Amino acid sequence: MSDNLEHLFFEKLFHHIQDGIIVMDSLRKIVKVNSKAQQLLGWDVNDRVPYCAYCQNREIKEGEERCYLIENRGKIPYFSSEMKTLGNYMLDVEMSTVLIYQEKQTQKKYYLLVLRDQTLKKKEEEAQISKKMIKMFIEGKESEHKRLSQELHDGVGQSLYSITIAMDNIMQKIQNDALHYYIDEVRQELGKVISDVKYYSRSLRPRSLDQLGLIPTIEALINDIQENMPQTTFHLSCDYNNRLHSIVEINLYRVIQEATHNIMKYADAKNVEIVLQKENEHTLHVRIKDDGVGFDTSKEKRGLGLLHMKERISLIDGTIHIASEIGQGTEITLTIPLEEND
Repeated sequence: MSDNLEHLFFEKLFHHIQDGIIVMDSLRKIVKVNSKAQQLLGWDVNDRVPYCAYCQNREIKEGEERCYLIENRGKIPYFSSEMKTLGNYMLDVEMSTVLIYQEKQTQKKYYLLVLRDQTLKKKEEEAQISKKMIKMFIEGKESEHKRLSQELHDGVGQSLYSITIAMDNIMQKIQNDALHYYIDEVRQELGKVISDVKYYSRSLRPRSLDQLGLIPTIEALINDIQENMPQTTFHLSCDYNNRLHSIVEINLYRVIQEATHNIMKYADAKNVEIVLQKENEHTLHVRIKDDGVGFDTSKEKRGLGLLHMKERISLIDGTIHIASEIGQGTEITLTIPLEEND
């Protein structure tokens, strides 16, 4: 390879690498800088590299180099700090320094300074922390829902049922027709309360979800909705029978529950289709489609419901796509990755 061609390749690599690269002397004067470093910090040849925020404030001994990396002569591979840009803006960067050349006569040293922008990494870390916090919050909420559901069913529900038995015994011992009529009316109201308690218990956390799984619970949800929407036909299809991970099941159920409730409130649909289909052992596709009035997705008129659906799908590392047009219905598509032990 000729010297010119080798130099050309070196220059291409030097300026197209994604890290900021600076060659500086022992006085931190820049002798060569690549495009990424110029883009990040605005420095150019003959500029002097400023000390980072850590080096500016650290205590040093007499004769010690203020630059932490140079002082340690490469023993510290890299560290993070804030570096001042040309416009005096502080940028969070990861830095490393190595001695690459020393002149024999003058003993002048040249260092390679590598800079990497940490802004995106910090945002990703913050997003991961936020996701974990939301996940812990939802898991805590689901755990509380489960406890309240069980308390309603086993506690309040059983107590109300015991009262109905007691009222039956009282009616058998009383011969007053007017009082019989009154107690019968009370029993009917009590029956409605028992039905409401069962409904609230299922809404908080369907027991069938833990005992039977996702599909039977969705079927029960559709049956409940069908009683209130006799004019709408629901179609449910699924091509698998095995259980999924409990975290996947509860979040999928909540999304389908939210979607069907939105259909009840807003869609005025005649047909609703819910399809759960495994593409392979590692991917589950879910489609919820209606032929209702549709809505403008850019305005998200349905408010927090759509946001909560997206958050839940994000928690199980899935994706959600919502397509809708005025007068053309709505289609929600979910893609869920499945672990091998699901």
